[in-house]
Amino acid sequence: MTTYYAVIDTNVLVSAVLKADSVPGRLMELVFDGPIAPVLDRGILGEYRAVLSRPKFSLTPEIVSDILARFEEKGLFVDAEPSELELPDPKDRVFYEVVLEKRKEGDAYLVTGNMKHFPAEPFIVTPRQMLELVLSDV
Repeated sequence: MTTYYAVIDTNVLVSAVLKADSVPGRLMELVFDGPIAPVLDRGILGEYRAVLSRPKFSLTPEIVSDILARFEEKGLFVDAEPSELELPDPKDRVFYEVVLEKRKEGDAYLVTGNMKHFPAEPFIVTPRQMLELVLSDV
């Protein structure tokens, strides 16, 4: 089975956690128990923790820790080179930098629900596009 490398934007993770029976939820199943290997760095992991810990999501610290532990267990950590790219949200830059770093070695995707926050690149995909890519290979 092919391994797909994907940087998961925080909005995809949050959508999956809030609604497991959704496209992002199905995608995250493939991240945690399937052919998608998450690519990240410590900054992304910190972003996940900060966002998932927001009171509005009502997630217990144990649930947040379990999710992050799964990323640490399955994840491929990279040290990305900084980019000067201007994005609508500067916090998104780390996701772009990490996918570019991994792409130096081969295919990798940035999966986001906010396509307008990133440059139009074929490796920046929606959760549905990533899911279709992976499932077409099964």
